[in-house]
Amino acid sequence: MSHISRKNKLLLLKFLSLFSVVRGYNILIIVIAQYLASIFILSPDLPLRAVIFDLNLFLIVLATALVIAGGYIINSFYDSEKDLINRPQKTKLDHLVSQKKILTLYFVLNFLAVVVASYVSFFAVLFFSGYIFGIWFYSHKLKKIAFIGNLTSASLALTPFFAVFIYYRNFETVIFVHATFLGLIIMIRELTKDLENLKGDLALGYHTIPIAYGERSAKAVITLLVGLTVIPTHLLIKTFDVGLMNYYFYGSLAFLLVYLFWLWNSRLKLHYLLLHNILKLILVLGVFSILLIKPNLVIDKLF
Repeated sequence: MSHISRKNKLLLLKFLSLFSVVRGYNILIIVIAQYLASIFILSPDLPLRAVIFDLNLFLIVLATALVIAGGYIINSFYDSEKDLINRPQKTKLDHLVSQKKILTLYFVLNFLAVVVASYVSFFAVLFFSGYIFGIWFYSHKLKKIAFIGNLTSASLALTPFFAVFIYYRNFETVIFVHATFLGLIIMIRELTKDLENLKGDLALGYHTIPIAYGERSAKAVITLLVGLTVIPTHLLIKTFDVGLMNYYFYGSLAFLLVYLFWLWNSRLKLHYLLLHNILKLILVLGVFSILLIKPNLVIDKLF
């Protein structure tokens, strides 16, 4: 009996290890964000059923999830030594499944993503193939380079929304302003992660902004980026009709001011981890705040 329970426990730990490597919670948030953006921003005039049961949209979202899962795997593979320094406990959990099996899964996930995309169109195959290559090239080369790594990471994080944006061919200005706000928050998060991972990056020769130019310079760049977020935030609140989502943008500015105050008083890894979580909270709240753009539309679509 104890043998069975030990075996089950090991299987559970391996499942948790796999879930940790592919960041299942992040993928779930991205899937929800893609659907909410499709329903309430990109196709507000379409009935809910038309979006939810759109097979091509489902295939695009599925292909995106498969590519991102593969992306987390290859990123974890290249960062394994660094993560042993920065996140020893999480890395031990991640390594419960052998690297060989993890890499096999990486190729399987990417292959499945291209197969799924082929049911949408040849252009979708090219798009997702480019996305796969972009993630690999970033993980292998670009992430070690100051500025370029941060810009590439932010661009790759926006790609899932770009995929559904292209599908609906909605080129309204408000969407680009939303994307600018999101891109700036992601850039701030990436620089915060560089501060958080300073020890491991330094040990393995990464040329991130904090290492190449110092922590104060990194904080100055972050402060500039926070200042720049005021522009799309002001436009979204004053120029475009975002409904009750304007409260989210006011709240985001308040969070960012608190973030900046803590940033300049932060010295330890734990401080930067807390700051990173503030930015994660802003991003997650942003996903569900899409429902506030047109609350009446939510009621109409649901009922």
